[in-house]
Amino acid sequence: MHALSNEPSARRSRHRSRALLAAVFTGILALSACSATPSDPSATPAPTATETSSVAPEPTTSSRTVALPPAGAAFDYQLGGAYDPPAGVEIVARDRTADPAPGKYGICYVNAFQTQPGEQAKWPTDVLLRYASGAPLIDPDWPDEVIVDTRQTDRVTAVVLPWIRGCADAGYAAVEFDNLDTYTRTDGVLTRDHNTAVAGILVAAAHKAGLAAGQKNAAQDAAHLRETAGFDFAVTEECAAFDECSAYTDVYGQQVLEIEYPDSLTASFADVCARPGRPASLILRDRALATPDNAGYLYATCP
Repeated sequence: MHALSNEPSARRSRHRSRALLAAVFTGILALSACSATPSDPSATPAPTATETSSVAPEPTTSSRTVALPPAGAAFDYQLGGAYDPPAGVEIVARDRTADPAPGKYGICYVNAFQTQPGEQAKWPTDVLLRYASGAPLIDPDWPDEVIVDTRQTDRVTAVVLPWIRGCADAGYAAVEFDNLDTYTRTDGVLTRDHNTAVAGILVAAAHKAGLAAGQKNAAQDAAHLRETAGFDFAVTEECAAFDECSAYTDVYGQQVLEIEYPDSLTASFADVCARPGRPASLILRDRALATPDNAGYLYATCP
């Protein structure tokens, strides 16, 4: 069991993923193993067979045979609950616990690098990062989302791989992996190589199951994740609000699905739609991703 010594600072809020900004810690971050003695709280555990800090395996070529999302097609992002998509929508993303939308290109959402709310028990307790006090490292914006220890590559992927197979069995065409950037919130305990190693295994498993693999957010790592882990497309939130859309389009071209939220836009949605080079598939959604029977529901596409 590995522990962290301090509490994280607040980070800018993004739906289930936060890109570019690293967490700021006010003290020295210490590691400890379950086998370390209490008198040596900074002891670093020796690598085990389930831990790795190496680069991910070479991406498979099977990504050439999977069906990619229709380029530039209208889409909907339904993580807050499944409903009949608006007219004209061809791509629908839903949580892995929901069935895909009939007749649409379905993207299966998987939170692969930290726990989903209410699902912490699905992870072995010693695969979750913890502070020296024993408290889990929880994402402050998402209660019960605890960062998982990607140094333990085999154990992390053992949890996620059945979810990928479940997405394929349910009839989805693709899977998106969220929170690829958790390493930026651990003050160096986790590294990009740790997360990339896990990502490479998950992408290969998705391809083997016949699913395209989508990078979720993590703009700063788009080129690296495409080249090293083998991602096929990107799903991004607020790239217009934070001026980072080109980080995705330069790598994935028209295979970028972009969600904006009204509370973070600094220009009108119409102005965002008119920008040259913006992602071809762009929608405006309410922050809660509510269903249409909710008063806060919002869905708009570019004209």
